[in-house]
Amino acid sequence: MLACDFFHIDCAVTLQRIYVFFVIEIHTRHVHILGTTTNPDGPWTTQQARNLVTDLEDRTVNFRFLIRDRAGQFAAAFDAVLANAGIQVVRIPPRCPKANAYAERFVRTIRAELTDRMLIFGQRHLRRVLDEYVSHYNQQRPHRSRELRPPSPIRPATTNPTSTVVRHPILGGLINEYRHAA
Repeated sequence: MLACDFFHIDCAVTLQRIYVFFVIEIHTRHVHILGTTTNPDGPWTTQQARNLVTDLEDRTVNFRFLIRDRAGQFAAAFDAVLANAGIQVVRIPPRCPKANAYAERFVRTIRAELTDRMLIFGQRHLRRVLDEYVSHYNQQRPHRSRELRPPSPIRPATTNPTSTVVRHPILGGLINEYRHAA
C-alpha cells in the first residue's frame, strides 16, 4: 500500500509557497519525493505519477492501493496512470486527514526535524535539502514501527559493544548519524 500527499514550504527570500509531493510505502516507510513546484496542477501531478511508476519498475506489482486525499491537484489522469500500473486509488473521505495518517505523520516528522529548523532560500535549495533528508530518513533514521530499523538500511546493524562509534553530521549538523567505525 502507498500513501501520497502534498505539504508546503514558504521560501524565506522570494516569499513563494513551494509544494512538495511525496509518496510513502506504508509497509516499509520508504519515502519517495516526487517533485517540488509552485503550481501543483493536474498535468504536473499526473507526470509525477508516471515518474513514480517508472521509478518503482518491477515493484509496482507489490502495491495494490494508493491512498490520497480529494485535493484538486489530482486529476482523473492521475488515477488512470496508476490504474494502468495495477494500483487502485483510494480517496479518503472529505476533511478526514487521519484517514491518510502515514502521510500526515511523515509531514509532521519532516517539519519537526527539518523545515521548522531551517530557512529555505528557493526551490533548488529545497530540493537539495529534501534529497539529503530523505536519504537519511530511508537509510539511517530508526522507526519505532519497524523495531528501530530504517526502511532501507545501507548496511546491517552491528552488535559489537566494543567498537568505536563515529558521528557523521547531516545537513550542516542539523541532524547527526552515528555509525560503528570500521
